[in-house]
Amino acid sequence: MKYILWIVFLAVLTSILSGFFLEVSYSEKLIGFGTCGLFFIWIPLFIYHHWKGKNPKDYMLTNENLDKMRNSQKRK
Repeated sequence: MKYILWIVFLAVLTSILSGFFLEVSYSEKLIGFGTCGLFFIWIPLFIYHHWKGKNPKDYMLTNENLDKMRNSQKRK
């Protein structure tokens, strides 16, 4: 998955940069496809890769987690 993320990121970056620097009639489409690829392909893959195997409840502010934080602050 790490290599797929790198390949997609490099393809998106290449598309955006070539749209900026090449003097072709479809340069705006290159920038647009690169931006869409970044937001609709790369970011969801990145989020999935980094959240795989983690419990989202560990990162939510529930009453139990708030009590844990309060108890850890009292000890210090």
